[in-house]
Amino acid sequence: MGPDTPRVGVISFPGSNGDHDALNALVADLAVSTRLIDYRETDLSAFDAIVLPGGFSYGDALRCGAIARFSPVMAPLRAFAEEGKPVLGICNGFQILCEAHLLPGALLRNATLRFHCHWTYIRIESTDTSWTRQLTAGDVLRLPMAHGDGAYFANDELVAQLEENGQIVARYCTADGAVSADANTNGSVAGIAAVANERGNVVGLMPHPERATNALIGGADGLRLLQGLLAPAPVGA
Repeated sequence: MGPDTPRVGVISFPGSNGDHDALNALVADLAVSTRLIDYRETDLSAFDAIVLPGGFSYGDALRCGAIARFSPVMAPLRAFAEEGKPVLGICNGFQILCEAHLLPGALLRNATLRFHCHWTYIRIESTDTSWTRQLTAGDVLRLPMAHGDGAYFANDELVAQLEENGQIVARYCTADGAVSADANTNGSVAGIAAVANERGNVVGLMPHPERATNALIGGADGLRLLQGLLAPAPVGA
């Protein structure tokens, strides 16, 4: 790990189960300096990027992410995001970011009312984010999903706004990149799988890139997204 390697923190909430997956992917497959952040920590100044992992924070009590948003670490995380530093929320992390209003919209129960645990495909819609800037619009990634409350929801006005601002980061699609109802198994509005804030430094997505960073575990497309950390930031960013 060189002196310019980003320092990444993975927040571990009570009930997180994807924190060590993210830690291992970042250290072993991306080779970046990474450590777990306890949810009670309040100083994030040592980090260049933050990941909120998947899992069942606080047992999904009340609503997924509803309690985690009040954890002590969330106030400094908000300041971290406001500084323009990269934040990635994966699955439950996405839910927490929406609950904390760091991302627009909400995650609802899957349309099937069942827990989904299978591989899926997403098509990259926006490369104007800290996490997708090394990808090309139209790229298709094969990633695993594991969630019961993954149906992204926003009203028509908000969806139109997200579209206009380029905040829709990815949509569910077929293997050849076609967006269809059959590919959108959880029933997300407009097939949305990932969104960003207006600045593009905060991204949330439901599928798990950290569980697809090595062909030995079934696929490495997730590494293509996480490698955004290593891409040079655009001038003026």
